[in-house]
Amino acid sequence: MDIYKEPIPYQNPSLCMKVWRFAQSGAEGEYNNTWHYHKEIEFILVEQGIHEIQTPNHIYTIKAGDVLLIGSSQLHRGRKISDKDLVYIVLHIDLEPYFDRAMVRYYRDFLEIFHPLEALNYIFQENEHVKKEIARIITDTHDEVMGTGKGYEIAVSMHIKHLLLMLLRHDNRGLLTTHGNVDGDADIIRSLVAYVDEHLTEKIDMGAVSRIAGMSYSYFSKYFKKKMGASFIDYVNQKRISKAERLLVTEKRSVNEIAETVGIGNMAHFYELFKRFNGCTPKQYLHKMNVSNNK
Repeated sequence: MDIYKEPIPYQNPSLCMKVWRFAQSGAEGEYNNTWHYHKEIEFILVEQGIHEIQTPNHIYTIKAGDVLLIGSSQLHRGRKISDKDLVYIVLHIDLEPYFDRAMVRYYRDFLEIFHPLEALNYIFQENEHVKKEIARIITDTHDEVMGTGKGYEIAVSMHIKHLLLMLLRHDNRGLLTTHGNVDGDADIIRSLVAYVDEHLTEKIDMGAVSRIAGMSYSYFSKYFKKKMGASFIDYVNQKRISKAERLLVTEKRSVNEIAETVGIGNMAHFYELFKRFNGCTPKQYLHKMNVSNNK
């Protein structure tokens, strides 16, 4: 069973993205449990044929002209449907470098604190115009990267920002709703997010983190919730459980070991948090993912 963190080699390291057209022919394919994930978000545009993509909570059947969005570090797998040829473009993007001074106030909205970016796929299902525009942007991005014409880096940067703008402006359900301005706090927010990601396997003391931010404990608690829309503890717990989900599928370790790896030593607390964020136990999660478990 091949389940792994997929490395994404960027065609141009300065752009922090990769775009490629794939073609598959022959008989309908099988999943074979090939779950994978990567830190980059992923757009898939089907140009011909039928592609089926599975995530832990959804199975998407996308046809010619359809677009699908997969969030950062989201487990997923795909297969070809029917005997017809399948042609599709995949666009991977590391979003963080694209939040410059003009865009930084929206940085937090794409951190997937409350909702995975996958939840935004309703936009493409409900708005044909937006779906066509996103498809055009993906195709244009592919053509720019493949052609490497003069200034193509500028064009690609503009296309990616246009993608983010389309998602922001057409999110009628408010999944990307901004709760507070982070214009002047971009460096602090980035450093806090990076610190949490780097120390998930350890005990994260809010007192120590508040000192890193240069704030008192009480002020930091209020500051973080105002800027991020969630308490610091809830944010850390959400990140811990997200990592636990991936480890359950990708590592042959016991649930106890995984809980300790993501910094939760109390098993009752781990199960409580896991059920809160997933609506099921770790064992039920593995069953849903169709992954054998001998733990």
